[in-house]
Amino acid sequence: GYAGGTKGMLDNKVCYHNGKRVSDYGSLGHAEVVRLRIPPQSYPEFAAEYARLFDKNGSRPDQDGDRGLEYRNLVGIPGGSKQTTFPQQLIDASKQNGDKLAFAEGSGDDFDRRALVFVMDTAKFPFYVSEQYHQFHDGFKRGENYPDSYNQLGSILAKANVLGVSGCPNGML
Repeated sequence: GYAGGTKGMLDNKVCYHNGKRVSDYGSLGHAEVVRLRIPPQSYPEFAAEYARLFDKNGSRPDQDGDRGLEYRNLVGIPGGSKQTTFPQQLIDASKQNGDKLAFAEGSGDDFDRRALVFVMDTAKFPFYVSEQYHQFHDGFKRGENYPDSYNQLGSILAKANVLGVSGCPNGML
């Protein structure tokens, strides 16, 4: 999905880059994100796993080819950085994992910088569902293939009406 921009939706949608130039998420200031609903008791475990995503230099391995506003590091939580428990758990997890990350309050349209994570208030910067073809696909790096069980989740969840509908054009069509 998409989140983090200050311009919300355009024509009631947020879309991936497309040939029709309809509601492009980058022009709206959004980043590509994954929405998770994590029980509060699982925050420490999530924070530790999140911190492990970054290498010793504070880069995510999937960022080699993707740079810019659309690929900045965001963590959205209710209340954002003003919520005291979860942001502190992120900081603690980063310290336990080599203290390679810095954290800042996200203000929307924030820049992309290695080793910097923006903590966003989900009330101010809500999640927008992405196109179904843009979910549960393989990575773009050579050999970055995921199991069929992962790739098939999109179809399974779409049939169960769990993914939501973006109303966006299908890619470059």
